[in-house]
Amino acid sequence: METYASVSEFAQTWGLIYFVFLFLAVLAYVLWPRNGRRFDDAAQIPLRED
Repeated sequence: METYASVSEFAQTWGLIYFVFLFLAVLAYVLWPRNGRRFDDAAQIPLRED
């Protein structure tokens, strides 16, 4: 039978690993050279006078 402490330890450990992986995936997506033009274009939207 699992106790609250063991379940909590499991969730904290694997939750941390999951969020570190998620952060690295988002960081790789943002810094990927092919996406630069898309983000530059989005940054200019507030300055456009349509």
